[in-house]
Amino acid sequence: MLTIKLSKRADKALGKIPAKQAKQIAARIKKLADDPETLPTVELKGYAPWRRAKSGEYRIIYKIDVDILRVALVGKRNDDEIYRLIERFLR
Repeated sequence: MLTIKLSKRADKALGKIPAKQAKQIAARIKKLADDPETLPTVELKGYAPWRRAKSGEYRIIYKIDVDILRVALVGKRNDDEIYRLIERFLR
């Protein structure tokens, strides 16, 4: 099992999401930490080794460093804001 490290931005975003969706996202992050190969994820083009996982209408942007699951961002899938944040946060 991987250790989970949330960025300040991801932690803040989870606090603003409705409780039901936040629980689903937290469960998805835990599942990624338990076994990253079980969930369908996609590598972010141009931002390797960062990956994205879907959780309902939200995306989880993360990468795996040795024994640490680093969650950088959490945001709505259909909102362009997550992509602007990726540009700022991951470059």
